[in-house]
Amino acid sequence: MPRKARELSALEVRRLTSPGRHAVGGADGLFLRVTQAGSRSWVLRYPTGEKRESANGKPFFVYRDIGLGSFPNTSLATARKKAEAIREKLAEGIDPLTEKKAAKQARRAAELRRLSFAQAVEAVVKIKQAEASNAKHARQWETSLATYAVPELGTMAVSDIELVHVKQALETIWQSKPTTATRVRQRIESVLAWATAHGHRAGPNPAAWKGNLDAVLPAPGKIQKKVHHRATPIDAMPEFWARLRERDDTPAQALAFTILTGCRSGEVLGARWEEIDLANATWTIPPERMKGRREHRVPLAPAAVELLRSLPQAVEGLVFTRGPGRKLSDRSMTDLLAAMGEKERATVHGFRSTLRDWLSERTATPHDVAEMILAHAIGNQAEAAYRRGDLMAKRARVMEQWATFLATPVSASGKVTAIRENKVADK
Repeated sequence: MPRKARELSALEVRRLTSPGRHAVGGADGLFLRVTQAGSRSWVLRYPTGEKRESANGKPFFVYRDIGLGSFPNTSLATARKKAEAIREKLAEGIDPLTEKKAAKQARRAAELRRLSFAQAVEAVVKIKQAEASNAKHARQWETSLATYAVPELGTMAVSDIELVHVKQALETIWQSKPTTATRVRQRIESVLAWATAHGHRAGPNPAAWKGNLDAVLPAPGKIQKKVHHRATPIDAMPEFWARLRERDDTPAQALAFTILTGCRSGEVLGARWEEIDLANATWTIPPERMKGRREHRVPLAPAAVELLRSLPQAVEGLVFTRGPGRKLSDRSMTDLLAAMGEKERATVHGFRSTLRDWLSERTATPHDVAEMILAHAIGNQAEAAYRRGDLMAKRARVMEQWATFLATPVSASGKVTAIRENKVADK
């Protein structure tokens, strides 16, 4: 049994100045530690109960030291009280260092959970900006949350957000703006999912729809009629096309190219000369600029090639610009439609719908060719797994027919064209 240390007085303790560890008594394992620099602090040494062997095979017990404060800021009497309190915990089987570590981890977890919803939105928007196929989509994420979610949830800790809070943020627009509200709900769900994955909250996602919000909010599909993009009627296209081609400004050229290719506006506005092979009448859009994140080869009809050749030629850089190297704005083509008096009848995206209607109603184009023209994702996974080609030859012929239809006088524009597949081979 170790010898019990003599209980030193406060004066005796004050005189301990030589470097080392000095037992002061009054509590088992209480020491005053003096460093070479002369600083002094209290240490309680206690056995962990673990037994090990030294290099020479001699067994020894493992001890731990726990600091109780500096001296003289912490008096001898206070150090003894602290030591006794720890000894009582040890007697109950509680290791103070393990308890201290657990408390620190709990505090850290609490700090993580105090992340505000607005801070979480900022982090997720940065991720979406990196993922988005164009800047417009990322801005929509940020704007919709800033407008409809942050005012209600922004200052709240993500760990405190519950179903009632999400419901309050959504119900003001749920019936008046159902499409927007649905997107906002999905984005709130994504933000809270990110927060859960990063340890800022726990438990079910209060913005989830199935088995959650569907019990307190009406289904979006039952409170709205699906509104499609305004699209120019098929038979009105030749007349519109004739007026469009009378203009020689860059937005008009970009819109004409959009219509001729059936591509999305963001893909056209981001088109670069190095993606275009005029000799082979092909435009290859890289995966990072496609909605489906897959490379898309676009066959260029002679009219599309002629349009490109009429532009200032370059080896690389943007095709459609406003000034040296400056990209056209997302609104440039929309503003053009308004200037042409088409605002109430057409949208830029709506021309894709017109093309799809023309393919279905005025041609014998197979479904898979039509979907490939519009770069739609293949919904059937089995079909997607087996499809290897991109039906380039068939698509090239159809797009040439589309260009011919656009340039056909109105009086003859109703003629139905067909693809004779036996005369066209896949590439």
